[in-house]
Amino acid sequence: MNKTIISTTDAPQAIGTYSQAVRVGDTVYLSGQIPLVPATMQMVEGDIAAQVRQVFENLAAVAKAAGGSLNDCVKVHVFLTDLVNFPVVNQVMSEFFAEPYPARAAIGVAALPRGAQVEVDAIMVLG
Repeated sequence: MNKTIISTTDAPQAIGTYSQAVRVGDTVYLSGQIPLVPATMQMVEGDIAAQVRQVFENLAAVAKAAGGSLNDCVKVHVFLTDLVNFPVVNQVMSEFFAEPYPARAAIGVAALPRGAQVEVDAIMVLG
């Protein structure tokens, strides 16, 4: 298996033992992003919409570094500490994705790293 590690300074650096993304063939596995501001590695200030927006900005930066865009994503996993915020995710996603939308799962979780309210990962196919 030939895998390529994707890394960019335009997204938060890994805070653990993982890569921002890994490409195998035409498939890119984007690691989960929480709402960290890349320049400061601190949580974005603001409400849940600001957090969701920062997460998708981070994912978009990693997708770009891999040679694609969020519109190349085929599967998205959304992790929320409160599923009442799911309508906000839909609203913000519409700013970052165009139809046809990727497949998606929304999962309610008890907690996320650094107290984030949202985390999103994705699978992208290029070419």
